[in-house]
Amino acid sequence: MKKIEKLYSAYKQTSGVSTDSRKIIKGCLFFALKGPNFDGNKFAQSALDKGAKYVVVDDEGYIKKNDKVFLVKDTLMALQSLAAYHRKKLNPTIIGITGSNGKTTTKELIREVLSKKYNTHFTKGNYNNHIGVPLTLLQLTKEHEIGIIEMGANHLKEIERLCSISLPNWGYITNFGKAHIEGFGNEEGVIKGKSELYNYLKNYNGKILVNADDKKQLSLSKNSNRFLFGTDLKANFKIKYLNTETQELQINYNNVIFKSPLHGKYNLANIAAAISFGLLFDVPLKLIQKSILDYQSDNNRSQKLMINKTQIILDAYNANPTSMEAALNAFAGCKFFQKLVVLGDMFELGSQSNEEHDSILRLCIKLKIDKICTIGHNFKKASVENDSIYKFENLESFIQKFDDNSSIFNGVLIKGSRAMQLENLIPFFKKLWVI
Repeated sequence: MKKIEKLYSAYKQTSGVSTDSRKIIKGCLFFALKGPNFDGNKFAQSALDKGAKYVVVDDEGYIKKNDKVFLVKDTLMALQSLAAYHRKKLNPTIIGITGSNGKTTTKELIREVLSKKYNTHFTKGNYNNHIGVPLTLLQLTKEHEIGIIEMGANHLKEIERLCSISLPNWGYITNFGKAHIEGFGNEEGVIKGKSELYNYLKNYNGKILVNADDKKQLSLSKNSNRFLFGTDLKANFKIKYLNTETQELQINYNNVIFKSPLHGKYNLANIAAAISFGLLFDVPLKLIQKSILDYQSDNNRSQKLMINKTQIILDAYNANPTSMEAALNAFAGCKFFQKLVVLGDMFELGSQSNEEHDSILRLCIKLKIDKICTIGHNFKKASVENDSIYKFENLESFIQKFDDNSSIFNGVLIKGSRAMQLENLIPFFKKLWVI
């Protein structure tokens, strides 16, 4: 019997997979992964002692070999191989989603729509990398009909590898933007890296959903089995993005109106993609409408919060120049009489970092934002200065020095990279503004 078959047989006897010896679930299969600052092999015996049924190691120096121990050449590769094997055995429909911005919101919208008709599994949290994708796949059961797999990457060949593990039948790329420039090298590198999803689907007769209003994606998806949505007359799903007096987002498809409570016009394409997948998978229109209307972000992604009479848009999960620009433009279009933005540093921009932080500040000035506060070293050293700009080195400095006369602001945008943890400003603002 091949090693992978033996490992799979063991996996089927377990309660699931764990990679953290501190969070062992009784009866699980523990993979001793390694990283720059840790070696899971050291904790394999501890995992068994805590109740793991089996452990997978690639260094036998830390544990005595027995029938509960699988020795492999590389634990990460073994995890990925097991996930791919499991995916083949169950063979659900897999939808792969990647892109520079909006991956998670789009994934959640699609899940909201498709789960109205199908038993749907999906990527949770930030499990979208070379470890998270295998773990997500290994949570699939025979009851699941569809798996929605989010794929993140910051280097070339990563999406290609994730495709070889998850074997998607469908794919969707949200957009190409200035994200992870340091790893991809430049914007062309970003496009090439994300397009590895298209390449896989073309080679293996998969199907692709494409935003027809994105000319770059139209070009890159040529000669594929594709379906188009958008305002383009050639689209399979012709839609209209409606301008409304309210902040509510609305889309018209075949004279049916879809309403969403999400913030920002940049979410319109994400909503349209979810509607399109619903149509492709024969979800009744009324259920698609209800799904779009019911979905509200609550994970620091364009999340709406009200503190006293101040509307806060909390977009603190991630940031890059493209998403920052989109968020600022959307916020500037809101009908707030006094606007405050709190912007945190952007990362992984390499040699373009100074230029991109300067560019964001120039945009804020152009949009006539009333008060612009920045947090972090990258914004602190930006060359752009203005009477409306206030720069802070870190969160603590902001909290200590922020002018408490700011209660006049009735609209606030908080936007920054994950590492900045700007969601921690919410308790501060609550204390400041709630009487």
